[in-house]
Amino acid sequence: MASFPEPFDWRQLKVYPLASRRSLSAIEEILVDPKAAPPSATDFNLGVIRAACAAIRKARSRKASVMLLYGAHLVKNGAASLVRELMEGGWITHLATNGAGSIHDWEFAFQNWSTESVEQNVATGTFGAWDETGRFIHLALMAGALRGEGYGVSVGRFIAEDGVDLPTAESLETALRATPGHPLSPARADLLVSMRTNGFPSGRVKVAHPWKHTSIFGNAFRLGLPLTVHPGIGYDIITNHPLFNGGVLGRAGGIDFQLFTRAVDSLDDGVVLSVGSAIMAPQVFEKSLSCVNNLRLQAGRPVVKDHQIVVVDLQDGGNWDWTRGEPPRDNPAYYLRFCKSFSRIGGAMSYAQCDNVVFLHQLLHHLRTP
Repeated sequence: MASFPEPFDWRQLKVYPLASRRSLSAIEEILVDPKAAPPSATDFNLGVIRAACAAIRKARSRKASVMLLYGAHLVKNGAASLVRELMEGGWITHLATNGAGSIHDWEFAFQNWSTESVEQNVATGTFGAWDETGRFIHLALMAGALRGEGYGVSVGRFIAEDGVDLPTAESLETALRATPGHPLSPARADLLVSMRTNGFPSGRVKVAHPWKHTSIFGNAFRLGLPLTVHPGIGYDIITNHPLFNGGVLGRAGGIDFQLFTRAVDSLDDGVVLSVGSAIMAPQVFEKSLSCVNNLRLQAGRPVVKDHQIVVVDLQDGGNWDWTRGEPPRDNPAYYLRFCKSFSRIGGAMSYAQCDNVVFLHQLLHHLRTP
């Protein structure tokens, strides 16, 4: 019989206080002023933005979904304040990001600083090896799982409420013994093991977030807006931690995929804004849309239709007019995955080669203008 190597023992990783890291950005220095005049945009991009505004107004009048799918650079560029204004204005009904989007958001809310040097810290074995980031995000997800909450709600609640309340280890063990087949048993077991091996106390675990007002997650939770996170195992720095638990991340992300799909089911005449998410947004959206259409067809309902998709990124789009659909295989633009994926799954797609702050600030400005 073949012999396979033992998995790497993550419990041996050494982590360091987050305050000891040389962070590269402070949220108070980068946060965009939503009341300031927006940066200028090209005529083409302004056309895309005006069309997006018209589609958003139409969608909201019909109570259709308006989904903002964003990458972590949106947070690192200080656009969280713009997203807050869009949420508070009632223009956005669902938000989605990747694991990095949650990490930078949490670090900014917790300590004002985020972002590290990959080049310098990988060489010293310290990249991502920051105790509080891995510890508290895992704790938020484990506590949220006891309520059946996914990644986005769990982290949003953790920020908004400055920590969590944990049951006793004894109560978790009692529940597991009494009803081992309960749907929450895996979540109870994960938290029980972590409490006994990592020293998490029962009762209130207070973690202050002095900059919570800057947090997309905290504000989404405050406003009752769904924000989903779609992580990848090994993608994010919280896996560089002795507490790393792929089951915890997978459970939280699985719940959020189902919530994301719920929003897609309300997308007829709606809008998808994919801002700076070249991988997560198109990949998650196409699978979710297929699930919705599968269930609709079983129920005798038509597939999702008449939605608008606006893709925003810094790449040049292959010099292709994406309103024509996808290019032929011999055109380099064919291999721009984020454009190609969105162009082939229904709805009318437009592409804006634009900085994410410029796009969102101009979008907010035009939505505020009657």
